[in-house]
Amino acid sequence: MVVDDEALVRSGFELILNASDGIQVVATAEGAQAADVIRREQPDVVLLDIRMPDVDGLTVLGEIQTLPEPPPVAMLTTFDTDEYIVTALRSGAAGFLLKDTEPEQLAHLVRTLAAGGVVLSPKASRALLRSHPGAGAPQDADVARVHLLSDRERDVLVLIAEGLSNADIGTRIHLSAGTVKDHVSSILTKLRVSSRVQAALLAERAGLLSDDGADPARSNG
Repeated sequence: MVVDDEALVRSGFELILNASDGIQVVATAEGAQAADVIRREQPDVVLLDIRMPDVDGLTVLGEIQTLPEPPPVAMLTTFDTDEYIVTALRSGAAGFLLKDTEPEQLAHLVRTLAAGGVVLSPKASRALLRSHPGAGAPQDADVARVHLLSDRERDVLVLIAEGLSNADIGTRIHLSAGTVKDHVSSILTKLRVSSRVQAALLAERAGLLSDDGADPARSNG
């Protein structure tokens, strides 16, 4: 489902995604109608504009998070930096991407969200970390917690930051999905974060990732 106040953006995303194998846009909406439509249509993924004049994206995100089984939400923005992004990530968003994301990457990012991965637009995530150096970790002590992770947990953290789902992580490093799930739970506990996105930002700030940024699109070339 695509939520945006601009009809052109909604129709553009709908056209691109409906042309992709295995993806169907079940609904589009403006902010004011978004929560009701989500409850009715129960989409697997929501792309949500972070800035809308009627009801802003953070309000809609909060309403989505109150649902019994909230779908993963990626925030859409036209800005390399947006002061609302940090709040959105801490409020449960599964990531963010720029509205000028290449069409061939968009479907991949949606599939990543549906599989439980995180979406961090590389251009925006680097700008976010520059403008908000505490986004992933408010204090240096938080970065130091990365060193509490075992070598295997650190491997899993890097793959989380690449946007891989638990199943894909298991395939990559030859672990069962249950074992990966246990590692992810331990990582979040040790890092004292509540989401995979926060863990991914912390991994980047701790220097675990390569300079080209952590992004699911990177794994597809």
